[in-house]
Amino acid sequence: MAVIEVRVVPNARKSEVIELADGGFRVRLAAPAVEGVANDELIRVMAKHFKVRSRNVEIVSGHHSRQKRLSITE
Repeated sequence: MAVIEVRVVPNARKSEVIELADGGFRVRLAAPAVEGVANDELIRVMAKHFKVRSRNVEIVSGHHSRQKRLSITE
């Protein structure tokens, strides 16, 4: 299991993951920050990036914040 820090930018033109030099991630999401839509997109995008199933990615903290902590398992 890995726990990573993520900075989320909703309402982007396209969804993409940007790895930062400090080991964290910036994730641009093509989804609005409304009623969990961006969180669902974040889980989908990070699962694809790490090549795991969506059920293996969980938001540990920051459900209502742009700064989030994710747990990723294999």
